Amino acid sequence: MVEKLLLSGDEAVAQASLDCGVKMGVGYPGTPSTEILEHFSTLGGHAQWAPNEKVALEVGIGSAFARARTLVTMKHVGLNVAADPLFTVAYTGTEGGLVILTADDPGMASSQNEQDNRNYAVAAALPMFEPSDSQEAYDLLIKAFEVSEQWKIPVLFRMTTRVCHSKCITKRRTTPVTAVQPYFERDIKTKVMVPAFARIAHRALRQKLTELAQFNESSTDLIVEFRRGDQIGIVTSGISTQHSLEAAPDASVLQLKMTYPLPLERIAKFAKTVKRCVVVEEGDPWLETQLRAAGIQVEGKPEMYRFGELNVNRVRRILAGDVSPEAVPPAGKPPQLCVGCPHRKAFEIFRDLDCIVSGDIGCYTLGVMAPFSALDTCVCMGASIGVALGMRQVLAENQARRVISVIGDSTFMHSGLTGIVDMVYNRPAAGHVVVILDNGTTAMTGLQEHPGTGRSLDHSSAPSIVMEDVIRAMGVDNVDICDPIKDPTAFKDLVKQRLASNDISVIIARKPCILALAKFKQYENNQG
Repeated sequence: MVEKLLLSGDEAVAQASLDCGVKMGVGYPGTPSTEILEHFSTLGGHAQWAPNEKVALEVGIGSAFARARTLVTMKHVGLNVAADPLFTVAYTGTEGGLVILTADDPGMASSQNEQDNRNYAVAAALPMFEPSDSQEAYDLLIKAFEVSEQWKIPVLFRMTTRVCHSKCITKRRTTPVTAVQPYFERDIKTKVMVPAFARIAHRALRQKLTELAQFNESSTDLIVEFRRGDQIGIVTSGISTQHSLEAAPDASVLQLKMTYPLPLERIAKFAKTVKRCVVVEEGDPWLETQLRAAGIQVEGKPEMYRFGELNVNRVRRILAGDVSPEAVPPAGKPPQLCVGCPHRKAFEIFRDLDCIVSGDIGCYTLGVMAPFSALDTCVCMGASIGVALGMRQVLAENQARRVISVIGDSTFMHSGLTGIVDMVYNRPAAGHVVVILDNGTTAMTGLQEHPGTGRSLDHSSAPSIVMEDVIRAMGVDNVDICDPIKDPTAFKDLVKQRLASNDISVIIARKPCILALAKFKQYENNQG
């Protein structure tokens, strides 16, 4: 009997990873991708959090160089961090299957931008798969590993928030996978990308893409055609497939599951069978642009539908050419720092001291909300330090002395260390103050571990990186540890003192997340 499970897209990827023999799952937590590795670990797979996405991909590359099937996961902005190794591993290829999962967030439910990572497939010259539901997430992940190993090329696996978190009945694969014993074989010309070897590798990569395009053209399972009329045809992929099938029951629909390199001949043939061919896609007009560049006559969506997620009603409006104002969704409750959160007192003090606060990515970003309104910039992971240092270097002294960096403990481990290096190396004349709000967890994405918690992904005991020891070793003048809840007056006085000096200083405001305290106790009991 075929086993059927009710799975989210994230859970389906985890289950598929286990069922197809993935040896290692590695990534950095970020909504909507976080649950993949957590579920994979729960199922018994080997999963680990890396300090950031670049390291995650590099670890994954090493695993795949050793012929092990490897899954690397991250949210869409994480691929920006991992872009450096991404573009080069496209040249080197890997003997073991390497799937790089990027979870995009149309509508920015929990992100700082709405980038469309389909653009990375073209830029990095890597094949890309896009599932539309949990069953496809399961089946296509296995297919992605097969393609990766056949062509010795990493594969991008693009999911979106709706696919990651929606659930449907999913059938498991019953055929057991024969595990390949990992081993490394020396092949300098393919793995060492000095210019002489890289020039050859680039040509080989382009030849692989030509072959993959033909593979996609002749595929019987990566292109699905729903013939339901010749008046309107829809070319689509991912979650937009589900919306299109429901929104236009009389339209023929061509679903693309491998969206790069595109099966342009099949799409052109489909377009000729309908009187009107429309591209339905979330985000950028990526697919539309590719098809138009190939000379295929298609319609795209009006610019207003570039923003946010699509749904059945929005697809109906696209097909009708309706550009009238859309109904404004009812306002929800704005996010806010938890009552009793240790960060609240810190932001009250930053506000009262009229600090110019260079902020970062994490739950403490909510310091921008009332009643604090105490965050002036927020760009990307780790940017709180670099952005503040830039301001410190150019502002007049009366403003420069008000500038402060605020970063969380997990974000500091992710990308804060290099900012400290710059602070020490390019020391501002008026000094600088960095405040690390250390609540002992990666709170914003669901209380995950990081290298400073002393626990691994599965919450078992692990070595802990002691931030204050590392920072002192880097040459920072003052490293203070305090509890702003226990003694807010002392914390305020300390911040004032450090801002007034020409020293470079780091203040670690250490207080556990109130939501995590019970879990911390549980982990300790389990280890005891």
